[in-house]
Amino acid sequence: MADSDGNGFLWFLAGLGVGAVVGVLYAPRSGDEVREVIRSKAQEGSERVRQQARRAREQAGDWVDRGADVLNQQKERFRSAYEAGRQAYNETTATGSEPAKNI
Repeated sequence: MADSDGNGFLWFLAGLGVGAVVGVLYAPRSGDEVREVIRSKAQEGSERVRQQARRAREQAGDWVDRGADVLNQQKERFRSAYEAGRQAYNETTATGSEPAKNI
């Protein structure tokens, strides 16, 4: 069994070598061309990532602005409701009349 395992590994290495030689012989481009293609694709990918990151930052900024606007509107509504309640209380206590009691 040990012999067959060793032979299998040798055949694997031989096949790997033959595949590498055939790949080099039939390659459609030279090594320099392949490296240039890889480099350009990497640059395109990094530019795409930068654009997406820029869009994400802009969208996050829009969400923050919208959230701040909604928060300010809610604050203003709360202040208005508070002031209306305070004014109603002051008017009720200033006239000297007792507020209506629920039975």
